[in-house]
Amino acid sequence: MDNLITKTHPPAFKAKVALEAIKEIETAGQIASRFQVHPTQVGFWKHNLLRRASELFSEKKKQIEDTGELIERLYMQIGKKETEIEFLKKKVGYYSK
Repeated sequence: MDNLITKTHPPAFKAKVALEAIKEIETAGQIASRFQVHPTQVGFWKHNLLRRASELFSEKKKQIEDTGELIERLYMQIGKKETEIEFLKKKVGYYSK
């Protein structure tokens, strides 16, 4: 077991293998042989891609919504700070024209 090498593949590689598996032009064994991975790994990556494919589209929408909420909060903070600055200017007797 000590000589067992665990290889970590980059996400782009996993996606490429999974897409090949989804095409179903070759068997998982053929794809595994071509990409030098285990056939079980090919099936796992394919299943994972199919299971999570809808997240790719919904995640972008969530990021846009999160960005909009962040912008709204920042504008509120800017408005609050501007109000505080004007109050402090009046308090110390500083008037700008």
